[in-house]
Amino acid sequence: MDGSVVSFRAATGEDAEDVAALHAESWRRHYRGAYADSFLDGDVLADRRAVWSARLTEPAPDGVTLVAEIDSELAGFVHVVLDQDARWGSLVDNLHVYPAHHRHGIGAGLMHRAAGTVLDRGATDAMYLWVLEQNTAAQSFYTAVGGRIAERSYVEPPGDAPGRLNGRPAKLRCVWPDVRDLLSRQR
Repeated sequence: MDGSVVSFRAATGEDAEDVAALHAESWRRHYRGAYADSFLDGDVLADRRAVWSARLTEPAPDGVTLVAEIDSELAGFVHVVLDQDARWGSLVDNLHVYPAHHRHGIGAGLMHRAAGTVLDRGATDAMYLWVLEQNTAAQSFYTAVGGRIAERSYVEPPGDAPGRLNGRPAKLRCVWPDVRDLLSRQR
């Protein structure tokens, strides 16, 4: 990162294309094996464009998307759905950082900002996310920022299209019962 400054801000509709591109690239890199190659190598970008165009041009009142930028270029993003679950709290629906920016504090910065958003706007102080069981690097990151694995389930196919998955890939629920614990960790 050569001393570049990372800035964080709320995403806008103008960010939809860049966010979709990062999301698709991340899925291609980390979801191979769980998601069908035909989906990852085919229409995953179109699928993510549709999702992010809708989310960012007409944001839901309970949805918050934040981006991290370096020199005005997208480095990563996080999307939180406030109060998604009565027991587990707000859902970190997506967190993706370009590989060139891994291990530079961007993911942790995004998680801290997600936790701050939950603390400021959520009905509870709890937060959770789902991570693919095969994505051990992401699991290590989430536990390093204070998350703990609470349960195992199965991935729902993107767009409710079962052909986009290979078999029944598993996912793990990672939880922060009180986001203050995450916020108290070293940034």
